[in-house]
Parts: sequence; structure tokens; C-alpha cells
Amino acid sequence: MNDPGGTRVAVYIDFDNIVISRYDQVHGRGQFQRDRGRAYSRADRPADADLAEKLRRATVDVGAVIDYASSFGTLVLTRAYADWSAPVNADYRGQLVSRAVDLVQLFPTAAYAKNGADIRLAVDAVEDMFRLPDLTHVVIVAGDSDYIALAQRCRRLGRYVVGVGVAGSTSRALAAACDELVIYDALPGIEPAEAPHRPAGQVAGAQASPDEPGTAPPARGARRGRRAAGADGADSADSGGSAAGGDGDEADPDAEEDPQEAATRLLERALRLGQEKEDADWLHSSAVKSQMRRMDPSFSERALGYRSFSDFVKSRSAIAELDETSTARLVRLTPAGAKR
Repeated sequence: MNDPGGTRVAVYIDFDNIVISRYDQVHGRGQFQRDRGRAYSRADRPADADLAEKLRRATVDVGAVIDYASSFGTLVLTRAYADWSAPVNADYRGQLVSRAVDLVQLFPTAAYAKNGADIRLAVDAVEDMFRLPDLTHVVIVAGDSDYIALAQRCRRLGRYVVGVGVAGSTSRALAAACDELVIYDALPGIEPAEAPHRPAGQVAGAQASPDEPGTAPPARGARRGRRAAGADGADSADSGGSAAGGDGDEADPDAEEDPQEAATRLLERALRLGQEKEDADWLHSSAVKSQMRRMDPSFSERALGYRSFSDFVKSRSAIAELDETSTARLVRLTPAGAKR
């Protein structure tokens, strides 16, 4: 964690993106549009108790997002972009105002109500970087690939870029464009979403082998959390705007890759690179984790079901071993792993 006294953070939230993405994560891809969730208001609750319950289960804890952003330093501005006249967004206004979030109103300008949050957010962010040269961190709360260029520009201007997205609706390319990317389910205090019901015959993604020695079972939502960077999300066809469900990226051939296996290969590559660079067998675990994050900013041991990076390494005993005899935890490839 960075010293809060030396870092200044700006947070930009594409609110439609995260609300619709979370709903689709909980209830199934494209379900927000099919349920017409945008027009629902509390006044409709007696008439549509089922939709009210579905929205409640998919409620986004904006406070958890803001708390996570504050871990990087002092929040100097926090903005959320949406059409706040839409009932589903209006229900969040109290939560947002209580956290001093600046609500930016985006009026629909087309028949299908595309709100242009991505353009307005990007313009404001670039302007703020020139207007506030002491900004050190930019947190982009959105998952679609429209924000790749913004993330790249922020990094080019010397800012540390953090992305926050929802599992299943976050572009792999956006993850690569950020210095760090975290999945909403992996934020402290967030209850991971249950996988939505799949119709009979629909093939689910591969699961980590339960027979792998020392492997902790993935937490609920862990697989979805890790896959987020591999399943290109998209702008929704929903009339609400720039959220989950179709940003036009081509299908990712690795989208169904087992996240546990991918993490194992990532660890192995990081160890090999570190040993070659340092010309030493034992490496500091913090340096190995940093290398893994540089290669894949979306890597998170917590999203994979482990409480710490040490637990993650211990679960990969076939390829790596951990030395905890000193205060500095060291890790290396096992002799068997080194021969692979």
C-alpha cells in the first residue's frame, strides 16, 4: 500500500457499466436488458417483487469501491457518470452523496439512450491530469475496452492506473493497459456472486482439479474473478448505455481457460524470469508477486480463493517451494519444476 501522505487519487466511475455488469454477473449475461431493469423504481416494488429481489441481490456496494481506492492515497476527486433520472440509478444517489461523490448527469442523446459516459469520463480525466499535476493515481471503475486508450494515456502521463471491473464483463486488453486491475468480487467486504443458473446442456468452464495436492478450493466467484481479464466484456445493448455485454471485441480463445492453471503457469514464468535476471535460485516472494502483476495486472490470489500469496505458493508445491524460516519469505522453483 502506498503512503497516503504522498499520493493523490482521482476516481472515475462509469456507473451504468458496473451496475449492469454486476446484474448480468449475478443473473446471467444480457439479463438486465431482458428484465428491463433500467426503468424499475421503488414504487414498482409491490407490483414486481421478483425484479425487486433480483436488483437487491445485484446491488453494487459503491462504498467498498471507494474504500479500496482510498487505500492508494488521498482521494482528491470522485465522480460517477450516469443518467441519474433513471430509477435504477436514482436509488443509489443517497449512498453516493454520503461518500462525497460528484454525480455527473448524462442525458440520453439518441433514441437508444446511449449516454456517452465513456467519452465524457475520458475527457474529464485527461483534463484533470493537466489541471491537477499532483495527481498520482487514477482509478477507473469500468470494464469495457472503450477505456483502453484512456488507461494508456494516463500511464503515459506518469499516473499509476488502477482498473476495477466486474467478473465476466472486463476486457483482457483493458487489464493489460492498467498498472493494476482488481475484480469487484475480490474487494474487501464484498460477498462473491453465485454463478447464475445455466440452462441444461450448457457447458460450464473447466474447474481446478480437486486432486491437486495442497490446492485450496476456489472461493465462490473466484473463477469468475480471475477470468474477468480473459473474457472481453462489452457495451451493453441495453438502452442504458456503456456497460457490460458487448464492446465489440472478438471472442477471446482463452476465455474458458482454467484460472487456477493459468495462475500456475504465471507463477512458473515469473520464477524463471526472476532466477534468470537475479542469477539466484531463491527470490523474495514480494518480487515474484510484483513480476506476476506486471505480466498480468488482473492476478489476485484472493480472487483465486487464497488468503495470502504465501498460501497461493504453497498450493503449487509441485513447481514451487516457500522458505519461511526468516522474516523475508523466499520462493524458488522446485528441482522438478526447474526441469520442466
